[in-house]
Amino acid sequence: MAELGDELHAALAGIVTRAALRNLAERYAQGVDRRDRDTFLSAFHPDATLAVHHPSEMEEGVNVMQGHEQIGRVPEFIQVYPKTYHVLGQSTYEIDGDAATGETYCVAHHLTPDRHGGTNYVMYIRYADTYRREGGEWRIATRRVNVDWTDQRAANPEGR
Repeated sequence: MAELGDELHAALAGIVTRAALRNLAERYAQGVDRRDRDTFLSAFHPDATLAVHHPSEMEEGVNVMQGHEQIGRVPEFIQVYPKTYHVLGQSTYEIDGDAATGETYCVAHHLTPDRHGGTNYVMYIRYADTYRREGGEWRIATRRVNVDWTDQRAANPEGR
């Protein structure tokens, strides 16, 4: 009976940890889409690294940011698009004590309106993350943004 209790406790701890890790991806997406620097940065450790690999096969990132000061500029940079919409897909995680790795899929829409409707620049992304738990709180230590491909579509943002 005690073994069942231990197994149940371990299973519940895994569920709670996976939910906390998924929440980091959600805060990242929400922070970008709402241009909310504080929400965006709450997903990262202060010494985190964010590297964009476009295309994903590139060894070196085309844009590498280190620490909150540099990473915190992302919501500002993204303002070149009046609206963005990040849709998160499946996530997988490997947890080892206070460290974890994970991958989260995302389709990110970037709207550029014009008098005829506009364009939607779509990025198909896989976030490859490492995480650390400090003081009981999980945050992203490194995020590799793998842009697998993109496309551009006509948009009709105002119902025109």
